[in-house]
Formats: sequence, C-alpha cells, structure tokens
Amino acid sequence: MVVKPKAMTRRDFLRRSAAGLTLAGAAAALPAGAEDATRSTVVLVRDQAALGEGGKVNGEAVGRMLDLGVRELTGKPDADSAWAEFVKPEDVVGVKSNTWPWLCTPPEVESVVVSRLKAAGVAADRIAVEDRGAPKNPVFQNSTALINVRPMRSHHWAGVGSCIKNYMPFHHDCQSLHPNFCENLGELWSLPMVKGKTRLNILVMLTPLFHSKGPHDFKDKYTWEYGGFLLGTDPVAVDTTGLAIIEAKRAEYFEQAAPLPITPHHIRFASEKFNLGIADPARIDVKKLGWEEGRLI
Repeated sequence: MVVKPKAMTRRDFLRRSAAGLTLAGAAAALPAGAEDATRSTVVLVRDQAALGEGGKVNGEAVGRMLDLGVRELTGKPDADSAWAEFVKPEDVVGVKSNTWPWLCTPPEVESVVVSRLKAAGVAADRIAVEDRGAPKNPVFQNSTALINVRPMRSHHWAGVGSCIKNYMPFHHDCQSLHPNFCENLGELWSLPMVKGKTRLNILVMLTPLFHSKGPHDFKDKYTWEYGGFLLGTDPVAVDTTGLAIIEAKRAEYFEQAAPLPITPHHIRFASEKFNLGIADPARIDVKKLGWEEGRLI
C-alpha cells in the first residue's frame, strides 16, 4: 500500500522551492496548459469493447480510447492536435514497450501509438518500439522523446510492475536496484538515455494482474477484463492510480483488505526521493471517461 506523505502546505512548498527541491521537471509532468505544479492529472479511459471474445484486443477500440485519453489530457479538441502536443516531426521517438510473455504490451496498442506518432509528422525511421533491446537500438540511443507504455501487474520484487519500473533495461546492473523492495527504481529516470525525455506514460489496464507469487508467476484467474488505460505525463501519479485499482480489486476478490505482499513503496520514493511526480492521491486529479461499471475508483 502506498503511504500518503504528509500534506504539503503553501509555506512548505515555497521553502522547498527556495531550496531547489521542487518537483524536477514539474511543468513536463503536467498536461499542456497546466500551471499548478502541486497537482497532477491522470486520465482513466475504459471501453467495454476494448476486449472481444477470448480477451482478444480490439485495435479499433484501443485507438478510440487512446485518442480520447490524450484529448482529455491535453485539452485539445481533436486527436491529431492532442498527439502533436507530445511529439514534433523533428523528434526521434522510442516507444518503450514491455515483452513479459505472460502479459506483454499488446501489439494492437503498439500499433496505435506508432500510427499516431506518424500522423503527428514523425518519420517511420525515427520511431522504434523496443523493450529489452532498447539500449542497443539506434533510435533509442539518439532519441529526443520517449513514450512509456506497459501493462500493470503485480511483481515479486517491487510489488507492482508499472510505468516507473518499465525503464529497467536501461540500467547496466538491474540487480543493484532490487534491495529493499526496489525502493530506488526512481533512479532509472535519471539515466542518460531516459532523463527528461518521457512525453507520455500509458499504463495498460486491459487485463491487469492483481496477484502473483514468485518472480514469474502468472495465473489467468488473477487477471480480469478491466478494459482500460491510464494516461499521464507524471509517471508517479499514473502508477499511484493504477495501484489504487489493483488494491481495490484485491479487496474485492479476497473479500477483505489484502495489501500486496511486497509493498510497492518505490512509487512513494520516486516522489519523495527522486522528485519524479506526485504520489499523494489527494493531489492527483483522475479524469474518468467511458465505461463505468466495475471502475473500482
């Protein structure tokens, strides 16, 4: 469970600002036009049509959902202008995916993201989709922008695998980040191939995994058809919101409060130690779109 940090007063904020400890890149961690660096916005968009028979991903529905999500996040009137807020034609864009075989980033999602980047004017040879091979991919090596997209799942070492953790392949020694339940995962976001480049985080909530035991444990019965996406420019706020949904599902399934066996406190640390964003749910504005039944938040 993420522990809420002590509420920040205006005096606290001004004092931290003077000391140079305000949220790093706070302007980039908020939607276009936002001015309040003490809050973050996350968009939850769901659609019952996102998954068809047998859990097959509906690419057309995914496209609608992501377009709706970025429009809400940016305040733009149409999808083209909304996506254009995140990338420009001159950008070199790495789409950091996730290939964990039991719950990977669906290719339909990758395809939609790439198509929208092209529509925003980025040439095909300036776009790459990778997971573990990203550090050796020339596009990622020369990237000016990253789109961070992966499914939400419980995780043996970190409590949850979500947006903050998705940059693990960029670290030369992943084992060094395992101590104390991976509390220092926020360090990933200061690596040279990552720092300051993430334009958009997309946490795939189509069939999240809410319970597992062991490093590669997966059972279908611990997933469910949630049919959603969480989008935001603040990875901490996105992960905090995803965690709230996972915890609510665990309570529903186990018929009692059932915190994750491994406390995902790396999310709070990413806020408090690495200044990556906001982990306090009271300062996260969740905009909820689409299918309401079973929303859990």
